[in-house]
Amino acid sequence: MKWTDVQDLAAELAETMPEVDPQYIDYDELREWVTQLDGFDDDPNRVDEKELEAIQLAWIDEAAQNEQ
Repeated sequence: MKWTDVQDLAAELAETMPEVDPQYIDYDELREWVTQLDGFDDDPNRVDEKELEAIQLAWIDEAAQNEQ
């Protein structure tokens, strides 16, 4: 997965970290968690705040769907 695979990253985060409320994470933490996901294969330093925000928002959506 690459930084641009927002939905895939969000789904993987929701699956591997169900106890985390993605509304309350900071971008440094999010970046670290994404780089540790199995299947992540991109430059860990080549991400900007806009991409991290997109991942966080998608993760929030995933978490809400998993609660239903």
